[in-house]
Amino acid sequence: MAGLFLAHRPTADAAAEPLAAARAQFTRHGFGAPRALAAPGWDILAWESIAGGPESLWREGEDFIAVAGTLVYDGRMGGPALSALLRDSDLPRTPDWSRIGGQFVALVKKHGRLFAFTDYFGAFQLFVDREHRLCSTSLLAALCALPSVAFDTQGLYEFAFNVVPIGDDTVFRELRTLNPGEIAEFTPAGITLHATPKPLPDTAAEASIDRQIAAHRDRLMAVVEAHVRHFGNHVHCPLSGGIDSRLLLAALRAAGSTPHVYVYGPPDSGDVAVARAIGRAEGFSVEWIDKQQAPLDADAFAERTRRNFHEFDALPTYGNIFDNGGNAAARDARHAGGGLATSGGCGEIYRDFFYLSDRPRDAAAVAGTFFARFTRGDATPLFDPKRFLDRIAGKIALAAEADTIRTPIARLRIEHLYPRVRCRALFGREISIEARYGAYMMPFLDHAVVAEAMTLPIGMKRAGRFESALLSAIDPALARHMSAYGHSFDVPPGRAHRLGEWSSRIRPTWLRARSYAIRRRLGPMGDEHGGLLTPDYMARVVDPDFPAMRRYFRMENITDSGLWRRIACLEYLAQHLGSRLRH
Repeated sequence: MAGLFLAHRPTADAAAEPLAAARAQFTRHGFGAPRALAAPGWDILAWESIAGGPESLWREGEDFIAVAGTLVYDGRMGGPALSALLRDSDLPRTPDWSRIGGQFVALVKKHGRLFAFTDYFGAFQLFVDREHRLCSTSLLAALCALPSVAFDTQGLYEFAFNVVPIGDDTVFRELRTLNPGEIAEFTPAGITLHATPKPLPDTAAEASIDRQIAAHRDRLMAVVEAHVRHFGNHVHCPLSGGIDSRLLLAALRAAGSTPHVYVYGPPDSGDVAVARAIGRAEGFSVEWIDKQQAPLDADAFAERTRRNFHEFDALPTYGNIFDNGGNAAARDARHAGGGLATSGGCGEIYRDFFYLSDRPRDAAAVAGTFFARFTRGDATPLFDPKRFLDRIAGKIALAAEADTIRTPIARLRIEHLYPRVRCRALFGREISIEARYGAYMMPFLDHAVVAEAMTLPIGMKRAGRFESALLSAIDPALARHMSAYGHSFDVPPGRAHRLGEWSSRIRPTWLRARSYAIRRRLGPMGDEHGGLLTPDYMARVVDPDFPAMRRYFRMENITDSGLWRRIACLEYLAQHLGSRLRH
């Protein structure tokens, strides 16, 4: 399934209204008719992927398993995987994660009991209301099924300033996402949550570099080969000037697939130049797609925005519902004919994402270093910078199993925060939206691959040394080509690359916490996600006075177009909710 919705039915007709609202919203998302399922006290709707893909529902008598997202079990996908997982499930006991891969929500009814659990990091989102009356893989469907909602100030500021809320929070008080450490049991009385451990290694491996490369190659290839066995050459793979997409392509080629390769970017993009040069040298075609190129008449902008809003579930990462339709067209192409879309996202598990020195830090320091992307003048007095960062630090401490936000966290355990916090939030939102259309593989977020990466010594991750060596071991031909870093990946990283990372590591955390505010003082900012943000377009879809968001932001002060776009996305959502939004 690509979509799931569950409504509590304490009385005979109690679920009728939320189910009708969910049906209508999933239709607006682009889904076909759902399949109706049931369990004691609960009604369930399950939708197939919009563009097609592996089987996602398996029934055996009264028992069934329904999956939203992409699940691998014992190296298999579709019906064989689902039937085996249903047979082997003994929930609420912790599933055997050595046999499970992918990013998904699995709904399992067996022996009269109904459970839901997520992938290892909870990347695929299952929204749960605070009163445990409904669960939904669609944010908009959950909102439609609730009588009224109110913005959560913390979650709203996290979305605006840092692209996505982290942890279990959403931008609404009434909704959270199912925590990866929880298995939900749906009973006639409501939802019972069972704890499920999901550990990661926090000790560096002492094996030789050759043995470590072999171990990482085996982990990665096991994930990719399972998908290639199912899809063969019916795979869509990105290629850029960096290393993550190239490593992904290398693994696909090594698994025997000849994928369709594409690159995004404007004509002068370094990604486009590098990707096309690799294709020419290696003898495969690389489709160039400029998502911003197609013109859009201003009169068509309101309808395009409305469609984006529903297709991308209101709040996509970076908030870009205000484009020319290029993002939607690119997404449809990635899933053409029910093919497998792939992503090199989360490849930084192999690199030094945090650029911190090799010593313990506490959650408060990590929060200040990476989440202080705000200036006080952009927000109204509702925003308290200390409280905002302390809340984020609390979620970081929880993910790192630290007692308080001031408890030192070992450097290798800080690495856990990349998959558990950053990737769960940012790439999880991407996965949850993208995988509605069909199968989606993000192998660098597979828990087996991540667990192996957590054993890498920090020094090996710097300047992409280890990832380059891994690429060279899997596909030396691809490694030989120039990158956007100014060097190929079959040689040590260049001096400029190493110096750039070093200069970030030596900056004091107090200075890094102020980097965004300092940059803002230097002049207007933007990001690569663009959008048709000029007044002649935006006045057609958002009230220029921002009546809902002015409670939270001083719009006249905002000179960061990416931040402005995300706030506009929130304003559009507020307009959509109308009188059901409480203030």
